[in-house]
Amino acid sequence: MINKKEFDQRRKQLMQDMGSNSIAILTTAGEQVRNRDVNYSFRPDSDFLYLTGFWEPEAVLVLIPNREHGEYILFCREKDETQEIWHGRRAGQDGVLETYGADDSFPITDIDDILPGLLENRQRVYYTMGIHADFDQRLTGWLNLLKQKIRMGIHVPGEFVSLDHLLHEMRLFKSSTEIEMLQQAAQVSCKAHIRLMANCRPNMTEYQLEAEFVHECMFNGCRDLAYPSIVGSGENGCILHYTENESDLKNGDLVLVDAGGEYQGYASDITRTYPVNGRFSAPQKALYELVLKAQLAAIKMVYPGNHWNSPHETAVRIITTGLVRLGLLKGKVNQLIKDEVYKSFYMHRTGHWIGLDVHDVGDYKVGNEWRILEEGMVLTIEPGIYTGDNQKIAKKWRNIGIRIEDDVLVTDTGHEVLTAKAPKTVSQIEKIMASSKSQNGKPSNKKASVKKKKAVKRKVPARKKALARKTLADNKNSGNIKK
Repeated sequence: MINKKEFDQRRKQLMQDMGSNSIAILTTAGEQVRNRDVNYSFRPDSDFLYLTGFWEPEAVLVLIPNREHGEYILFCREKDETQEIWHGRRAGQDGVLETYGADDSFPITDIDDILPGLLENRQRVYYTMGIHADFDQRLTGWLNLLKQKIRMGIHVPGEFVSLDHLLHEMRLFKSSTEIEMLQQAAQVSCKAHIRLMANCRPNMTEYQLEAEFVHECMFNGCRDLAYPSIVGSGENGCILHYTENESDLKNGDLVLVDAGGEYQGYASDITRTYPVNGRFSAPQKALYELVLKAQLAAIKMVYPGNHWNSPHETAVRIITTGLVRLGLLKGKVNQLIKDEVYKSFYMHRTGHWIGLDVHDVGDYKVGNEWRILEEGMVLTIEPGIYTGDNQKIAKKWRNIGIRIEDDVLVTDTGHEVLTAKAPKTVSQIEKIMASSKSQNGKPSNKKASVKKKKAVKRKVPARKKALARKTLADNKNSGNIKK
């Protein structure tokens, strides 16, 4: 768990980058209605969470470098005994000071009275417009109020800067504690993927397989998923963001599972593809091993000093070359890559940043050049091949969707695959699935045990038989049994 000291260091670093005579404002969302009087499960804005560790809705963070009465101010809900009985505990103003390290705290209901005064005489406002439209309007209203006081000698902020650039550059580099959170999310998610391989059967539904994943994650401390799970079997595996998860798993099809748990706000993102019946067909195996070859080669390109696009370039070349060898593409590899012909089978990029968001923040280019990888960055590597119902290729290749995805940390000397415990070779997958089927396929011992009990029951000792005969005779003589 991330402690108060690390959150304090993050805020101090941000304020140092902001400079003096500035103010930063960051709000988190309120609860959102799912239907009628039921709300969605609340999760704070990731930027807000990164700076505060505060999980309650309806809160606003204000940072003011060098403010005499405290630099870190948090507006939040007040303590309310009735609301807490119905809906759960609140930190309140005192709790925010004690537990979350705020220098000052005010009720969120007082923000219209207090925040305009905090904006007075600040030269620069760090705030990202366009995320919370209602709050954008309130901030504009406060500034207009200040403009009416210019004749009173009040200075209105004249410069607005998006908070994204400074904050997202910080978030791109993970601390040792953040890496532990990511490792925990990865570890639990790996176990969940193994559970799916072991339980996958023809005639199950995609949502039943999804349920196995959710159970394993929640049982092991990932209370939420990092994103809606993709469980696409057969032709559904060729839909990149398929989330209906309602089809039957058919014998002979592959199933693509893109799913990851979230641990204390930090995401994992893993994709594995395997045969519903436990055995790859020859065409499935050929395409699968091509994707795996591309993924392993792309992962090798993750090291400090290499550029962001290198893993993608590596994966594209290997996949294009393999598709030509299998006869699914025709032409010279260099020209096919130049013309992006491979995109009919591999249409997405090879990875993205991952952290508090599954598609985490951070620039991919600096200026016009691809970003150089550095220690502490975490990214996914996820090449794929999707044939769809392509009438230009032989029938045996159609409706095969394959993606293999891992989370990779850039270390000081190279990389570490955080999700390495999720099996991905053909032999590993088939072994797990065969072993599970063998165990589930053993004849039950229940019938044998029942028969054994019945046999034991028939073996009545001689003295018990004699006692029974005597009891029966006594009953007859006493008239208890009618003749």
